[in-house]
Amino acid sequence: MSDLPALGWDATLASAYRPFDRADAAPARVLRADRGVCTVLAADGVHRASLSGSLLLGAAADPAGLPCAGDWVVLRRWPDRRLTLELVLPRRTALIRRTADKDSTGQVLAANMNAVAVVEPMHPAPDDARIERLLALAWESGATPVIVLSKSDTSGQPEAVARQLSELAPGVRVIALSVRTGAGLAELRELVTPGLTLALLGKSGAGKSTLVNALAGADVMGVQEIRRADGKGRHTTAYRNLVVLPGGGAVIDTPGIRGVGLLETAAGLDRAFADVAELAGRCRFGDCRHQGEPGCAVEAALADGTLAPRRLESWRKLHREVAVESGRRAERLAGTAGPGRRRPRR
Repeated sequence: MSDLPALGWDATLASAYRPFDRADAAPARVLRADRGVCTVLAADGVHRASLSGSLLLGAAADPAGLPCAGDWVVLRRWPDRRLTLELVLPRRTALIRRTADKDSTGQVLAANMNAVAVVEPMHPAPDDARIERLLALAWESGATPVIVLSKSDTSGQPEAVARQLSELAPGVRVIALSVRTGAGLAELRELVTPGLTLALLGKSGAGKSTLVNALAGADVMGVQEIRRADGKGRHTTAYRNLVVLPGGGAVIDTPGIRGVGLLETAAGLDRAFADVAELAGRCRFGDCRHQGEPGCAVEAALADGTLAPRRLESWRKLHREVAVESGRRAERLAGTAGPGRRRPRR
């Protein structure tokens, strides 16, 4: 028998499930989602279940409604022994990135996690811009972000690197970690105690699967060696996978991400760039563009060295990206709204 409360099942989820509580149904959590079928964990064990017609129909209008790793769902058992997923229960948190399609839709990477670890290796040197982008995504999810600097044994001064990254990420916990030496593992385990879920986010070769294996105390995820020359590696995890940890708690491993498109993450950007947002709030004019206006606190910080030009440019770049994608999404929604809409001529 599975201990669902150890995976985060509580009174709030039970209340959302209550209208569907009947003899042929049961709550379950998604371990892995494939095309049209999911691996789920219910109180009586692990099952493979297909998606119901109603769930597929709803997802056709909103792809983000498809089940993903970490979701809590309603599992139905049919008289012919078929198993289907009937409904995705309301998500508390969701890690969503923009897809590459022209409609600017979102792809849910993981759901119902309490914390999101942005995993960045110390070798080669951490990429500040990538960390900022992933932190914006993590903040927007509604979960608590944390930075994990993996492979800290490859650095002569891991704590110094961690302090430097702390300045880049105001209010975010930074953990310098090495699976090889065990440094930082106890601190990371605090985020995956019974009832809590941790999602890992980072590039291929960052060491996410190795972290999962270390937390699980077993080789549950395949790992590959990275190239010594540039520290790059091939994708090890090809799908999002929720791993149940001994004693309770869970970790969600995501595929290595080469690029992350942001989708309506203005609030997440303000959290990821709290230092810049705070300065912008002190400008004399509310619509200050920080380009020569009088009383600009941002430019004053640039002049006295308290704000790095690279940091401001990164903030501007990501805000431009979000504005463009928000505009595209608004156009798409406007184009599909209302009855009697005519299709344009080809």
